[in-house]
Amino acid sequence: MSSAAAGAKDAAPAELQGIRAAGGRELTALLDRADRRLAQIAEGHGRALGRHATQTLSAGGKRLRPTLVFLCGGAAAGEGDGLLRAGVAVELVHTATLVHDDVLDRAALRRGHPTVYSTGGREAATATGDLLFSRAFAELAATGAAESVTALSSASSALAHGELMQRADAWSGSVTIDRYLERCRLKTARLFEAACRLGALLGAPGAAAAERLGSYGDRIGLAFQIFDDVLDVSGPTERTGKARGTDLLDGTVTLPLIVARERDPALRSLDLRSAVTEPAAAEAVCDRIAATGALDAARKRALAFVAEAKRELDGIALDHRSRHALDLVADGVVERYS
Repeated sequence: MSSAAAGAKDAAPAELQGIRAAGGRELTALLDRADRRLAQIAEGHGRALGRHATQTLSAGGKRLRPTLVFLCGGAAAGEGDGLLRAGVAVELVHTATLVHDDVLDRAALRRGHPTVYSTGGREAATATGDLLFSRAFAELAATGAAESVTALSSASSALAHGELMQRADAWSGSVTIDRYLERCRLKTARLFEAACRLGALLGAPGAAAAERLGSYGDRIGLAFQIFDDVLDVSGPTERTGKARGTDLLDGTVTLPLIVARERDPALRSLDLRSAVTEPAAAEAVCDRIAATGALDAARKRALAFVAEAKRELDGIALDHRSRHALDLVADGVVERYS
């Protein structure tokens, strides 16, 4: 359940086009400005670090988290630089975690492109991730909104705690659903929540709506990660960008496996570390997991989070376009599975 995997599949292009269309010209303009600002930041730190940062920020990604910042900013999304800086900051934090994940996973490719780890080595990748983290907070601090800096700082700390939890749980046979969901919340949902909260704090809805919009982001993030973990088992590779069972090979225990273990005694007694050492073995375990009905069970839980996310939007003073686009974001999480 690495955030690296999550980042690779933020939204299908057609879904993103629909969200941008719903958000109107203001959303598209802000996302274009965010891309230009990200490029400017990447290029402004010397030849070596600048090359690696540019390589990372230009390697794809659908800018889902900045999109959430801008949409949750509502009617004020086109006013001033506060929301723009917040969207850029969230994307920088997200990208920094991916670079550091590549170091931990010794990953050669991301979104079909060579990683900084593979082209520049461990030291260059670590330094690049550190640079992106530091620039994220410099960008957000320029808004003068201390509460926003606190929100992003808290989410960044959660990412680190989630990574440590995932490493501690590797190949474990005793991970519970509650512990899995807490890990999802820390590694994925907290940054979604922060993106929505920043939009509210710096945009039209204001602090009064920050809690509800943050809850929307939390539920979307949980559903996003569960569906991502379902896709790791169900494939196919041409849709997911990775081989089936990659999480199993990494020792990452996800919801489909937890549920399948409850239903299949053979899976419950399986020692992942010794039994899943190559792709063919991982695919065989994926087939066994699917046969238990665990994928449908996981999907239903994720759909419940999507429904909760949409309910959180009720009663918030968002303009019609932003509300419609946020509903499409929620639906897009489901579409990734369909």
